[in-house]
Amino acid sequence: MSRHASEPDDVGPAESAEPPLLNIANVLTMLRIVLVPVFVWFLLLDADGLVAENGGWRWAAAGLFAAAMITDKIDGDLARSRGLVSNFGKIADPIADKALIGAGLIMLSLLGELPWWVTVLILVRELGITVLRMVVIRYGVMPASRGGKLKTVLQTAGLQLMLLPLVVIASWLGDVAFWIMMVALVVTVVTGLDYVVSAIRMRRDARAA
Repeated sequence: MSRHASEPDDVGPAESAEPPLLNIANVLTMLRIVLVPVFVWFLLLDADGLVAENGGWRWAAAGLFAAAMITDKIDGDLARSRGLVSNFGKIADPIADKALIGAGLIMLSLLGELPWWVTVLILVRELGITVLRMVVIRYGVMPASRGGKLKTVLQTAGLQLMLLPLVVIASWLGDVAFWIMMVALVVTVVTGLDYVVSAIRMRRDARAA
C-alpha cells in the first residue's frame, strides 16, 4: 500500500475541516437574527405615537437596521479571512438577511408607507429563488450574480431611507426613498427571471452530460 493511502500525515490541511459552530462570524449572524424582533418592536412603538414629535423610536429602528446590515458585511469578511466559512453560516446568513429585509418591507406596508404589492412581489421573488436554489442543488450551485448583489444594495438603501423619520429631516427625501425602492423592485424581478433561466440551463446541461 502506498504512503499516501496509509499515513495520516497526508490528510488534507486543517483549514478544510468544518470550523467550530460557535465562532465570531456565526455569532454575528445569529445576533442579526435576534435583532429582527427588536427592530419590529421599535417600529411598533413608533406607530403607537411614542416620542412621535421627533421620531425617537423611528431613529432607533433605522439605526438598528443599519447596524444589523453592517454586521452582515463584517461576519462575511471575518468568515473568509479567518477560515470560518461553515455550512451553518451558509444557511443562516441568507436567512438573517431575508428576515431583516422582509421585516422591514412588511412593517413599512403595515404602516402604510410602502404599497403591499411592492412588498409581496419582492418577498415572492426572494422565497421563490430560495426554493429554486434548493431544487436545482443536485445539478450545481447557482452563484450570486452581480445583478443579485445590486438588488440587495438597492433594497437595503431604499429601506434604510424609508425607515428614517424623513418628515423630520426633509419631506422630499420620502419621494427619493420611494423611487429607490421602485428601482430595487425592477432589479429584483429582472434578476429573479435571470435566475430562473440559469436554473433551466443548468438542469438541461446536467442532463445532457
